[in-house]
Amino acid sequence: MSFQFHLKKRLPAFLLILSLLAVTLSGCGNTRGASKTSGKKVVLNEVAHSIFYAPMYVAIEESYFEDLGIDVSLTTGFGADKTMTAVLSGEADIGFMGPETTVYAHNEGASDAVVNFAQLTQRAGNFLVAREPMENFSWSDLKGKNVLGGRAGGMPEMVFEFVLKKNNLNPATDLSIDQSIDFGSTAAAFSGGLGDFTVEFEPSATTLETEKSGYVVASLGVDSGYVPYTAFSAKKSYIEENPDTIQAFTDALQKGMQYVNEHTSEEIAAVIAPQFPDTDLATIAAIVDRYQKQDTWKTDVIFTEDAYHLLLDILEESGQLDSRPPYEDLIDTQFADKSAK
Repeated sequence: MSFQFHLKKRLPAFLLILSLLAVTLSGCGNTRGASKTSGKKVVLNEVAHSIFYAPMYVAIEESYFEDLGIDVSLTTGFGADKTMTAVLSGEADIGFMGPETTVYAHNEGASDAVVNFAQLTQRAGNFLVAREPMENFSWSDLKGKNVLGGRAGGMPEMVFEFVLKKNNLNPATDLSIDQSIDFGSTAAAFSGGLGDFTVEFEPSATTLETEKSGYVVASLGVDSGYVPYTAFSAKKSYIEENPDTIQAFTDALQKGMQYVNEHTSEEIAAVIAPQFPDTDLATIAAIVDRYQKQDTWKTDVIFTEDAYHLLLDILEESGQLDSRPPYEDLIDTQFADKSAK
């Protein structure tokens, strides 16, 4: 009698606990990968910190990684070679850089191949900046000029040379390309008086315009066409040992990609603004708008075979390719395929 009384008295509370537990479990079931990766720490080394990579920053600021159980620690390598070194040494779990570095590492005999599992940008993100406005700019205007370029063998420099060749210019003889300046320092060197032109990422290109130290006269992203410019990669062993982490990470990226394809430049700028505290909101929005208009970001993160072979063609044309590794050796789309569904 006493037992039945206490049971009846406690039953509503017990049912409430059960219903709350059911809601919690249901919510977890709707977050793919979170239960298997809860609190998983991932060190992500990015080649540079640029508004060009907006989908990734959206995924960070909108807590897409966190919601899927990934605790991302973001570091900046300031150069694809440095990012690759961080991945190979184990200092970083995932690298975000130009995929050409994975080809180099493979051809140099890396025992644990660094494999690309998601692509972010499909156009070059840099711009040609001149000292004066040039409304009728032609690539032939670079003949005999000095241009501050990028590291030999890096995607920025190779795409620049690819564009020059498309416009019947010989990078070695028709102009002088200064490759001695460290990545990230070219804008300061240009504003200090070095070079006739410089090739810059954002926000450096817009900063030069704001300071009236330079003027954007051409977009390498537009003039080069679609190029697999940046991708996420990890050592094959890491991918094999952490498939749930890679899947959750890729799912978060896909959500970030979807966001930038469905929102205005002003909305995107508001989200990623904390990543760029030294750049005002209007400038961030203007840069995002510039990238949106040239179709910079894919709708999914799948690194296609056609894109890979185009990358190899660019490397080959630049004299940087010893051999052409098979697509399946350096690209793994299983995670991106699932994220796109």
